[in-house]
Amino acid sequence: MVKKTSQRKFYENAIKNWPEDERPREKLLKFGEHTLTNAELLAILLRSGVKGNSALDLGRKLIAKFNTFRNLSHTDISQWKEIKGLGEAKICQIKAALEIGKRFMAEVKKPKGKVKSSKEVADLFMPRMRDLKKEVFKIILLDGRNNITDIVEIDEGTVTQTSPYVREIISKALQNFSPAIACVHNHPSGDPRPSQNDKIFTRELVKAGRLMQIKILDHVIIGDNRYFSFADKGIL
Repeated sequence: MVKKTSQRKFYENAIKNWPEDERPREKLLKFGEHTLTNAELLAILLRSGVKGNSALDLGRKLIAKFNTFRNLSHTDISQWKEIKGLGEAKICQIKAALEIGKRFMAEVKKPKGKVKSSKEVADLFMPRMRDLKKEVFKIILLDGRNNITDIVEIDEGTVTQTSPYVREIISKALQNFSPAIACVHNHPSGDPRPSQNDKIFTRELVKAGRLMQIKILDHVIIGDNRYFSFADKGIL
């Protein structure tokens, strides 16, 4: 009887064959995650490489191709697949980690107490909305002291426009007993300047708010690291 040999593949450049202090996972545990390069952090998420390329090699290729984590977060998946060895599972692992980072930033930047400025609103929504491919419209529900009580997504539109319903926005405010709200939506083009439709919609919303005794504090448009505030411009 012939004894079967192991079919397990062995790659000389596999991370497990490296000196312990050079392995990303061991480095993280010993020295902390802040000491790792971007490629090493990606290697931990990727977990394993493919023939001829370790997980760190794949991480380096991703950084070389996209330069930043932000670019990774909004680039079409088809471009990721151009790197040999990046299957759907590995792509999903990294995409999930990037989304966790965005949500963490939103939590960290969430204003406490009163919303005092358009910048606070922009800082809260910029990390998650500036790279969206479609327009998304949200309302910030506020109490009598302008403290945030909830954030509600109203509508997701096309790449060029969104069509939030004034009635639905006012209804949400009434349902939640919010005497004031602020609105925010993104422009996928990166240019936060309001369109004519944005201006018309904002005027209609302010009129409806006055009728129902709901104050519209601001309408902020998120662009690429820029924003536009109707309140700051004095056109509410």
